[in-house]
Amino acid sequence: MKNFLSSKPVLWFLFLFNLAVAAVAPFVVDGTQGVMTAVGMGVVSLGAGVSLVRDRGQSATAR
Repeated sequence: MKNFLSSKPVLWFLFLFNLAVAAVAPFVVDGTQGVMTAVGMGVVSLGAGVSLVRDRGQSATAR
């Protein structure tokens, strides 16, 4: 499962999908729930983005 979750296509999906949900959530869901949804999805998106950048640096040095 770890190999699946750390694959590039899955990381790109997590990054883009969660970023889109984080951007739209405060406008769709009212109040604190919308803000907290945006924060939670933003954190997941940020984690996936950091993994993509970190993996890109390691693959560039491996060549």
